[in-house]
Amino acid sequence: MSETHDLFDIMRSTRSMRRLKPDPIPDDLLRRVLEAGSFAANGGNMQSWRFLVVRDPAIKAAAGQWYRKAWHEIVGPRYRSGGPAPGTTPEAFGRMLNAAEYLADHFHEAPVWIVPCGPAPRNSGSSIFPAVQNMLLACRALGLGATLTTLYLGFEKETEAALGLPEGVHSYAIIPVGFPMGKFGPVRRAPLENVVYADKWGQAF
Repeated sequence: MSETHDLFDIMRSTRSMRRLKPDPIPDDLLRRVLEAGSFAANGGNMQSWRFLVVRDPAIKAAAGQWYRKAWHEIVGPRYRSGGPAPGTTPEAFGRMLNAAEYLADHFHEAPVWIVPCGPAPRNSGSSIFPAVQNMLLACRALGLGATLTTLYLGFEKETEAALGLPEGVHSYAIIPVGFPMGKFGPVRRAPLENVVYADKWGQAF
């Protein structure tokens, strides 16, 4: 994909890519994604974020079991018992849930995990999540699939122990990265009229 591609087109097509090939990610591409994260705005430019890059199969297997457990026992049943997400059809929502289940069952097979971390207590999200979004956009620009997930936080302590995080450090998400099996495409969102108000709550924009 050309790097001159319009930023707005990149944002419109940065879908959560949950079906990833196990092929390794070249170091130069991974470094560019991480650099994009480091360019993000953060409080006082203190850069308190830390990015743990996980490629070790044993670590991914140990942590991935908790992700899989969280999906099958907690999150998956909750989603499947409810209605479709705003702006989607039941069929499209079902496909998304199937992709999410695929990710849960194959989470450990993603060639790279990026784990954005910060100090405890977890109060640095306003500094860390801009870096996460930068990395997701960078992945899209470079033709890499990725998704932001916090689903594993249902078993936070167990997962962070498997990741080997020291005391006083928390993870904010896990971003599995790999070459996508499917194609990028437009995101599905509710129309602005449903989510934007003008001056007063509930007043049409």
